[in-house]
Amino acid sequence: HFLSLAGPIDKCIRYRYRRLNIKHFRSYFFSGIVDDLDVFRKVPVNLPESYAEYIGVPLCDIPAPDGSDQSYADFFLQDLLLALKRMKLSVEIVRAHEKYRGGFYAPAIELALGSVNEIREILEYVSGRTLDEHWFPVQVLEEGHLKNREFKGIDKQNKTIEYLDKNNNLATANYAQGEVKLSWRIDWPARWWLLNVHAEPFGRDHATKGGSYDTGKEIASKVFNIEAPIPIPYAFINRAGETKKMSKSAGNVVTVTDLLEIMPCEIIWFFILRYSPDKQLFFGEGETLLHLFDEFAELLAKSEKTDQERQLLSICLGSVDKPTVSQVPFSHLVASYQAALKDPDKTLQIIGRTEYANVVNTEAETITTELRFIDKWLEKWAPSDVKFALLQNVNEAEYSEVDKKFFNELAGKIANAPDNADGAWFHKTIYELKDSLGLEPQQMFSALYKLIIGQSSGPRAGWFLSILPREWLINRLNMQS
Repeated sequence: HFLSLAGPIDKCIRYRYRRLNIKHFRSYFFSGIVDDLDVFRKVPVNLPESYAEYIGVPLCDIPAPDGSDQSYADFFLQDLLLALKRMKLSVEIVRAHEKYRGGFYAPAIELALGSVNEIREILEYVSGRTLDEHWFPVQVLEEGHLKNREFKGIDKQNKTIEYLDKNNNLATANYAQGEVKLSWRIDWPARWWLLNVHAEPFGRDHATKGGSYDTGKEIASKVFNIEAPIPIPYAFINRAGETKKMSKSAGNVVTVTDLLEIMPCEIIWFFILRYSPDKQLFFGEGETLLHLFDEFAELLAKSEKTDQERQLLSICLGSVDKPTVSQVPFSHLVASYQAALKDPDKTLQIIGRTEYANVVNTEAETITTELRFIDKWLEKWAPSDVKFALLQNVNEAEYSEVDKKFFNELAGKIANAPDNADGAWFHKTIYELKDSLGLEPQQMFSALYKLIIGQSSGPRAGWFLSILPREWLINRLNMQS
């Protein structure tokens, strides 16, 4: 089976691989079409304005932003290729400019130019728009820019067309050498025919009534004499809190390579595949990511899974050599890792003193691997309200006498606490002091967080105190460290 993953080069990285309700997902053959003969339409926010000179130039003919010898298209394609390799997804990459300039599209161009009236009729009827009387289904590469020009004739033997140039003079272009390109709505069904595509995932913008797929389906049938591939329209992935899809020109794209630094590939697959393709997804570096890890861990640990859940896990874990998600809640790992001053061994010791001691005994290697992702997440992506570090020094003058009395009494109770005192014990002890000292909970917790991490809030207090080294905590409460 051949499945095409088509899209402009600046969108390829964020295209979603969707579940095809098939039993053996990875036994299918995938192809990614890189539309690097598409033109540069807008200067992204992260590029200098000097790139405006390349507007209208094919992406494969624009220099890379890093000043290297590769093209703009190659530069941005590298992220996708690296991500595919790391996710162990076998995809044949088809470069549009190579196919056009190697003559691969020549038969489709000949068919399209021989069926201008049929294509015009399809586009006007299906899309509901009226085309210019000089419209033709091709663009011509003129002075390095792709232009719409009036077509005058074709020479199939020499593989050239005649057209009127910008000065209204007769000119020629070789369509077997990439000097002629099919317009998008004709290019799409042409590749279905030339590449024998069976299934085609595409963004929901192409699935609207009268959109690209509707016209492509008719052109495929009446011009290229094939049945259109199975359509798999999908909704886009938006940033959490945003209503518009990610856009490279707007500078808000999250690439798969970015995600692989902070999320193992099975979590990425889980995020994308657990819902049907038509569901709008929202990605956030904070709460969304926290929930993803925990929900995936819960599914892994679930004793009775449905057939659909087993299939989902099979796909998600298909490219995983070793487990990278443990049964310890992600938020607990984040807090424990920071409390251990980002030392993996000390983190395991801290978690070993909690209700997840058995998990540490059986999944120590998995937890250590997961901590590498957490480290990157804390460095680059984590929201400020979950990041903290233990204070090195304390200034007594910053605390009231009531605060100090609270700290002193809490230290005494902790000194006499049982060795297995857990988060519930610490939580209960704090609230008992509330009544005897006449303090409000908000005041107590704020003072504790300030004393330990220098912030007004932090992880769940009872659990957080329970994971801290006992001697260190008592000394800190007594203002001795």
